[in-house]
Amino acid sequence: MRDEKREKCAFANDLRPSRLAATQSGALAWSVVAILFVASQSTAADSPPLKDFLGVCGHTVLFRPALYRPAVGFVRDYHPMDWDTGSDPSTPTTFPFAKNRVHWETVYGSWKKEKFDVNVCVMFDVFKPEVWKNPSEAAEKYGEAFAKAFGPSSKLPYVSSVEIGNEPGLYDDAMYRKIFEGMAKGLRNGDPKIKIATCAMVVGKSHRYAKSVDCVKGLESLYDVLTMHTYAEKEPWPTFKRSYPEDPTIKYLKDVKAVQDWRDANAPGKPVWVTEFGWDASTKKPPTTGDFAKWVGNTEAQQADWLVRSTLLFMKMKVDRAYVYFFNDDDAPHMHGSAGLTRKFVPKPAFHALANLQRILGDCRFEKVVHETPGRTYVYEFVKTTGKPTRVWAAWAANGKVDLGVDAPVQRDGEATGEVLQHRPGAPMMTKVPIKGGTASMLLGESPIFITWKVAR
Repeated sequence: MRDEKREKCAFANDLRPSRLAATQSGALAWSVVAILFVASQSTAADSPPLKDFLGVCGHTVLFRPALYRPAVGFVRDYHPMDWDTGSDPSTPTTFPFAKNRVHWETVYGSWKKEKFDVNVCVMFDVFKPEVWKNPSEAAEKYGEAFAKAFGPSSKLPYVSSVEIGNEPGLYDDAMYRKIFEGMAKGLRNGDPKIKIATCAMVVGKSHRYAKSVDCVKGLESLYDVLTMHTYAEKEPWPTFKRSYPEDPTIKYLKDVKAVQDWRDANAPGKPVWVTEFGWDASTKKPPTTGDFAKWVGNTEAQQADWLVRSTLLFMKMKVDRAYVYFFNDDDAPHMHGSAGLTRKFVPKPAFHALANLQRILGDCRFEKVVHETPGRTYVYEFVKTTGKPTRVWAAWAANGKVDLGVDAPVQRDGEATGEVLQHRPGAPMMTKVPIKGGTASMLLGESPIFITWKVAR
């Protein structure tokens, strides 16, 4: 598809272009599976609990921190650099005010008040490349001023991390490296405690929506985090279809693994953050003409379940942090037009699903794989990091319904208690999981169930 058509898929404030997408194919498959449990020997003792893992992408003055706090603990801001400098990126800043008089102390201070960890993505590609007269110097001065104003060591310690760019594909690789290196040096000088992150990275060649990891190769001392974006793309324009996260035919999880593998070989120990993932769920039909006439969205139930399951998959993959795209939408029936956790600031099923996930697993970290048939059935074990030792199994079927038998972690016959993920607020929906002959039997669906095992470790 041509770039000019892709450009029309930008979200409302035109801060970033969108990319291609995909959807779930049709009918539910039914099967019966009985599988003995083979315990994974690997653990993830250093993995963060859910409350320190999941965030949402917001935008400056539009984000309402108190509204989103039940669902996520982190927020990522698309921060337009030209708000701070005007039309010339070398113009000195006036922090805590932006040049357009937005008061960043008020904005980020309100987020911090709600106990959010704040990650700022500096959108420097709001400038055309030729506007930068001395990109290294201008970027360094900006980075230093920003870190001194808002870094963890400052008088306004609101920002814990900064991404140098979002999807700056209109800049060539050499230009990006100059700006990245300059801004990273400035951030490091301004506050050594602030975490410095890359723009969206991809293994292989740079493209319109990501920069090659080779752009930052050799600059490991200047950054702390590698970031990437991943979407469950099934088909390109004109349908923009998205699929379910476990779909073995798409690159959704494979791209994450590729960045992690590159990290292991070239920047060992650096965290990898997925700073955008999500699905659209509009109640409206697409337009009859134009680029989105054949657009295929997802249901609200799919958006809710797939965000939750992606979160569980990312935790199992040892991704260090993940941010849902997007915080709010206006129910527009096109790509990235209905990806919000809220619609016109009213919580959608996806919001309630993530809030329920936080309630169930907020204090839990990923422990091990109990059972996994890729693309089909999943049972992951999480352990509580506070209070009494507790194991929680998250179990689901990727596409359809499946009867599954898995070795139980208790010897006696009886039953365990499971909670079915709900897409609404209110009392939990509980289910019984019978145990007979050492096997726990469960009917799995696309909404995960969470089984609590109160057994000694």
